[in-house]
Amino acid sequence: MITVYHNPRCTKSRQALAYLENKNLDFEVIKYLDHPLSKNELEDLLTKLNIKPISLIRKNEATWKETFKGRTLSDTQIIEAMIQYPKLMERPIVVKKDKAIIARPTENIDNLI
Repeated sequence: MITVYHNPRCTKSRQALAYLENKNLDFEVIKYLDHPLSKNELEDLLTKLNIKPISLIRKNEATWKETFKGRTLSDTQIIEAMIQYPKLMERPIVVKKDKAIIARPTENIDNLI
């Protein structure tokens, strides 16, 4: 099963859903702003993405600029920031089994499926 961490207001996120639909693939959608990830879920996602927490941050997001930019943060602090402010997470994230990708550009999904 494919899982998509989705923000309905994000154009790229909507494009990822359309891309999967056009390929006739079954997938589950998690609206992570409505259902924020727990610390364990976020750590698991980072493992599947094979990236450091800072690589999952949307650095142009106003919350990041106003609250965290210029600070030296540990991985744990960055994870806590994403838990507190889920909007900081890059999107969309597409997961299949033990691998995940950030679907920017949408064609990155092909590397997963």
